[in-house]
Amino acid sequence: MSDANDNLSRTVLPIPAKPRVGLVTYDAKDPDTHFDPISQLRPPKGAPNVLIILIDDAGYGSSSAFGGPCQTPNAEKLAAGGLKYRRFHTTALCSPTRQALLTGRNHHSVGMGAITEVATGAPGYSSVLRNTAAPLAKTLKLNGYNTAQFGKCHEVPVWQTSPVGPFDQWPSGGGGFEYFYGFIGGESNQWYPALFEGTTPVEPDKTPEEGYHLVDDMTNKAIKWVGQQKMLAPDKPFFVYFAPGATHAPHHVPKEWADKYKGKFDQGWDKVREETFARQKKIGAIPPDAELTVRHKEIPAWDDMPEDLKPILRRQMEVYAGYMEYTDHHVGRLIDGIEKLGLLEDTLIYYIIGDNGASAEGTLNGTFNEMLNFNGLGALETPEYLTSKIDELGGPTSYNHYAVGWAHAMDTPYQWTKQVASHFGGTRNGTIVHWPSHIKAKGENRDQFHHVIDVAPTILEAAGLPQPEAVDGVMQTPLEGVSMLYSFNDPKAPDQHETQYFEMFGNRGIYHCGWTAVTRHNTPWVLVGGKMPAFDDDVWELYDTTKDWSQARDIAKENPDKLHELQRLWLIEAVKYNVLPLNDDLASRMNSDTAGRPVLLTGNSQILLSGMGRLGENCVLNLKNKSHSVTAELVIPDGKPAQGVIVAQGANIGGWSLYANNGKLKYCYNLGGLKWFYVESDKPIPSGEHQARMEFAYDGGGLGKGGDVTLFIDGAPAGKGRVDATLAMVFSADDGCDVGIDNGAPVSPDYGASGNAFNGTVKGVQLAINADAESSDHLVSPEQALAIAMARQ
Repeated sequence: MSDANDNLSRTVLPIPAKPRVGLVTYDAKDPDTHFDPISQLRPPKGAPNVLIILIDDAGYGSSSAFGGPCQTPNAEKLAAGGLKYRRFHTTALCSPTRQALLTGRNHHSVGMGAITEVATGAPGYSSVLRNTAAPLAKTLKLNGYNTAQFGKCHEVPVWQTSPVGPFDQWPSGGGGFEYFYGFIGGESNQWYPALFEGTTPVEPDKTPEEGYHLVDDMTNKAIKWVGQQKMLAPDKPFFVYFAPGATHAPHHVPKEWADKYKGKFDQGWDKVREETFARQKKIGAIPPDAELTVRHKEIPAWDDMPEDLKPILRRQMEVYAGYMEYTDHHVGRLIDGIEKLGLLEDTLIYYIIGDNGASAEGTLNGTFNEMLNFNGLGALETPEYLTSKIDELGGPTSYNHYAVGWAHAMDTPYQWTKQVASHFGGTRNGTIVHWPSHIKAKGENRDQFHHVIDVAPTILEAAGLPQPEAVDGVMQTPLEGVSMLYSFNDPKAPDQHETQYFEMFGNRGIYHCGWTAVTRHNTPWVLVGGKMPAFDDDVWELYDTTKDWSQARDIAKENPDKLHELQRLWLIEAVKYNVLPLNDDLASRMNSDTAGRPVLLTGNSQILLSGMGRLGENCVLNLKNKSHSVTAELVIPDGKPAQGVIVAQGANIGGWSLYANNGKLKYCYNLGGLKWFYVESDKPIPSGEHQARMEFAYDGGGLGKGGDVTLFIDGAPAGKGRVDATLAMVFSADDGCDVGIDNGAPVSPDYGASGNAFNGTVKGVQLAINADAESSDHLVSPEQALAIAMARQ
């Protein structure tokens, strides 16, 4: 790298072009003609390659690198050549942790007080990243880094996830990444992912039967990208953010990886927790005097679980453990690829094992289809039903999540789980830092208190880059984290991150100089119908973590003055970082009408054109819990029976599809993968141009009720049927609505995941509710429907 790059002023980004001064000659052959050679932007000399690996939904006590039962040999290998941070913290939830990681600022400061699906108009909860907080990837790119992200991005506001954008918060839009390959949302089917390359939807190149799995796929893409980048620009460092959907639900993994753990969890979660605790002490993942916290009464004991349920419970954990080991295996492939290029010595690697604690969102019994719990239907998964699915768990037909007891065990030795930001079980995640050329120690622990907001300032300091004062002409607010670089080669260096607040869904905590004051407000696995206490009724606990590593001994009663001091400090920090007002009304936050966030659609109807697809549920007219109609203009080919999907929404875990089957019009309502309701026309759709229509007369009387279905061809009744119950809240986390095809896992068993495209032409589809769904002749004028849609512009 040239001296010109080292001498650049980098506080204003993009770096302003340097004006040319001096003599301008008439003839380039004039001996006085002089121009400086064109210089290419590079970071300061010595700036390292950077790799951030962020695992999803993994507790402190899950990985073997920190004493857990899930084997992660590549994490252990990195730790043996680097450092293990035993007091590293996240926000207790995915989107907030990721936004904090990528910006170096507290999650409420950058609008991500919770996940994007519950955004409100309050500044700390809007999910909108303000332009005064440019992300790390953008800062690095504008300083000469190549940047790429692979895997999960759950930071895009839900109303901006459609093909019309805006793409300001997409990784390769305004996020600063030159390349993105992954999914936009909280989770994804690992067998049938909803993939984007940049902002363009793409489909996997193989099926699950042919060996496809998203973690393998994204690793291949990452290895290829790194190799290409270094072959073409070897002097240019890279920043890679590798964020698999693993080990978030659904816990999807090839069967042979789950089978490696057969019998390993027969003893149950309480015993596994004790075994993990013993290993943690043995390998130094926790200090010798650390205590194992008591299991709370809300979490059932293993011995109290029904015997007939225990086989499926054991298999849930076998699948999860296999999933984590499988993910670590592919992380190892990426690291091996970097090593083969001779780059490992000067690559700064963060391996953060969890964006929050282990997830307790899988109910007390676990689930074969986690979307059922989000719809308030978890009780339908009886022990008998779950047991019948034991051989499918983790495979392409499942959408599984383990039981609460396993989540608690994966957070050993701490209290509580994901979402519970008050306690270390929700926020403490084992983290490994590896940078051989600059970290002298090998296999040592670091116990300085740190938080995910500290990663960005660490990387900037390591690269010799200043925090920018202005980006794209906008003045920037300071980073709120502190660099961890001071601790790399000094195990006894005093903490530089002395104060940190925590808040998630009303669960609150404050850390200050070794003390923590915390209060739990809600129970994470009660997703629908839970009653919240008043915030002032929450009971606060106090822990001196200089003497009590795991928050095992509440000393609030003995130290009321200290508790009040920390409660007051929490309030000061909450005001400072946009935490207030607290909002625990998830029902109102789920509803865009009451939450105050924008919606992509207005009115009672929507027109979808042929080829439109990958449309998330926040980008499509909501047909749930109301009467509605679906009308399609079709062209049926001559000499062939109509076949294939006209329009579908959802996946094999829930949704609906209107399609042609052996020439006949057919409607399928998939009730959470538990039951399928079908209505088929009594005659085929003739060749030529025709209008197909489905009318759903909702029963009313509450959410998730059934309704009567009538099919029409060119306005004439063609078939009737009944749907006994519907999904009230959500079909899928990432399987969207598609026209002319059903991408991903298929809604109806009548057709497969591939080869289901409509064999004619779908000229357009109208979705309609309320008055727009009513038609006396059961026909829709395409011209009139289009005019109404355009009139809303």
